[in-house]
Amino acid sequence: MLALVATLAIQALVSMTVLTPPVLAALAAPDIGVASERVGLFTALVYGGAIVSSAGSGALLTRAGPLRLSQWCLVFCAAGIAVASTGSLALVVLGAVLMGLGYGPVTPASSHILIRQTAPQRRSLVFSLKQTGVPVGGALAGSVAAPLALLLGWRGAALAVAAASLVLAFAVEPLRPRFDAGDASHGPPSLGLLAGIRLVLRTPTLRRLALSSTTFSATQLSFATFVVTFLTERANVPLVTAGVVMAVAQGAGVVGRIVLGWAADRFLPPGRLLALLGIGMAAAAAATGFIGSGWPLSAIFAVTALLGITGLSWNGVYLAEVAALAPAGAAGAATGGALSITFLGIVLGPALFSAVVSFSGSYALAFAIVGLGSLAGGLSVWGAGR
Repeated sequence: MLALVATLAIQALVSMTVLTPPVLAALAAPDIGVASERVGLFTALVYGGAIVSSAGSGALLTRAGPLRLSQWCLVFCAAGIAVASTGSLALVVLGAVLMGLGYGPVTPASSHILIRQTAPQRRSLVFSLKQTGVPVGGALAGSVAAPLALLLGWRGAALAVAAASLVLAFAVEPLRPRFDAGDASHGPPSLGLLAGIRLVLRTPTLRRLALSSTTFSATQLSFATFVVTFLTERANVPLVTAGVVMAVAQGAGVVGRIVLGWAADRFLPPGRLLALLGIGMAAAAAATGFIGSGWPLSAIFAVTALLGITGLSWNGVYLAEVAALAPAGAAGAATGGALSITFLGIVLGPALFSAVVSFSGSYALAFAIVGLGSLAGGLSVWGAGR
C-alpha cells in the first residue's frame, strides 16, 4: 500500500505538470506570440523528450534506483514548467524538452517498484490504481491550474505547479531506503539506451501491444491537449467551465481505470478488453468533435466523460500486461521500451491534430482522424496478451 500511494502521488504531480500548459494555452499564447492551437507542438516536444528518457529507463534505474529516479523526474518537470513560464518562445521550447525528460522514466520506475510487491491475481488492478495518477493529474490541472491562472496569472499558476512538484520530491525522500535497496549500482549504467526497445521489438506479444498503444495514446493526448482550447474557442464555454469539463472527463478516466483493472484480472483477457476500448474511444472522439455552441452543458459533460472512460482508462491494463510479459527483473526496462513506442503516438497525435486544425479549421475532422487510429489499434490488439 505504501508503494502504491507513493507511486500514485508522483504520477499525479508529474502528470499535472505536463497537462497544465494545455490548460493555460489560451491565456499564455498571446504573451508568447503563437496561436493557441500550436499547443499541440508543445506537447509533441514534451513527449519527444519522454521517448528518449523512457528508452534509457533501464540504464537509469540501474544507476539511481527507482525512487531516486522518480524524484529527479519531479525536479525536471518542475524546472521545465518554471522555464516555460518566462514566456520566451525559446525557453518555452526548452521547458517542454525538460518536462519530457522528466516524464519519460516515471512509469518504468513505478513498475519496477510495484511488480515486486503485487500478487499476479491483483496485478492489473494495482497497476490501474497507480495509473489513475494520470487522469488525477489532468483533473488537478483543469480544476486547480485554471482558477489559479485567473487569480495569479498564467505565469503564477505555472510556478505554483512547479513548487508542488518540488515539495513532493523532498517529501518522498524518507522512503528511499525501502524502495531503492539493492537497486542502485552507483556505477556506470549496465543497460544501453535502446535495450528496452530491443526487448519489446523482439517479443511478438509485447511488440503488438506497444504498437497498438501508439494509436490509443494519440487519442488520449489529443483530447487532453485540445479540449480546453476547443471548448473555449469553438463552443464559447468559459475557461473555468472548460477546465471543469476536463476535470470531469479525467475523473471518469480514474473510475474507468479502476473498474477495467479489476475486470482484466477476473473476466476479460487484456487484449480483448483493450480492443473494446479502442472501438469505444473512436466513437467518443468522433462525437466530441461535433460539440458546438448550441450544445447544452449536460451533453458536453456526457460526451467528454465517455471519452474519458474509454480513452483515458486503458493504460493500467496495458502496463500490467507489459510488466507481466517481461523477463524476470526486466519489468522496468520492458516498460520503458514499450512506453518509448507508446510516446510516438503522443508526439505524432497532437502534432497531427494541430496540423489538421491549422490547415482545415475543423476540430471535427481532427477528432475523427485520431478516432479512426484508435479503432485500428483496438482491432489489431484483439487476442494479444498472455
